[in-house]
Amino acid sequence: MFCDLLDKEIEQINVNKFCNRYKKGQIIFSEGNHPNGLYCINYGKIKLYKIGFDGKEQIVRLAKDGDLVGYRALISGERYTATASALDDSVLCSIPRDTFFQLLNGNHSFSAKMIKLLTVDLRSAEDKMVSMANKPVKERLAEGILLLKEYFGTDKDGATIKSILTREEIANLVGTATETAIRLLSELKQEKIIELNGKSIKILNLKNLIHTANLID
Repeated sequence: MFCDLLDKEIEQINVNKFCNRYKKGQIIFSEGNHPNGLYCINYGKIKLYKIGFDGKEQIVRLAKDGDLVGYRALISGERYTATASALDDSVLCSIPRDTFFQLLNGNHSFSAKMIKLLTVDLRSAEDKMVSMANKPVKERLAEGILLLKEYFGTDKDGATIKSILTREEIANLVGTATETAIRLLSELKQEKIIELNGKSIKILNLKNLIHTANLID
């Protein structure tokens, strides 16, 4: 995102940015608050979630090392539409609002990349809305496991997902009750599609998992 910035622009960021450490579970910003800057994840994993009318958490996005968070509210001038919380000990750097907009207005390449990021973000949100509205829970859960693989990566075996989500958080990611998520995970285990060990999920049959997620014809 920042590779096309001029040396003086990078220096401007370094002078004005500030970095903070966040413990697991600590709130980075809250839904309804006004944004003060752009957050860049130096290292760590973040979940962004909304609270529904029933008080239940709904995870709308996962973010990891190198990702940006909080940019939609910053660019639109609106309040945050979700809360960001650290899934593990993390370090985030914040670029102040004024510095961000100086870069946005002064560097066309940076502006184009931000527009592309917003476009991809919108498409991802639309895809998730369609999935949540039309897919059965088991398909959403299988798709959620594939998402965890994409975001968190795997161990050296290429199959064990480096997931740190609780069963409740997995349920919140796919929009179902915790009990339902646990039951369906057990079904996938019985079908020898995955293996479970605490929070760890190991994919035993990737082809069948993709098929269960209904991502192929």
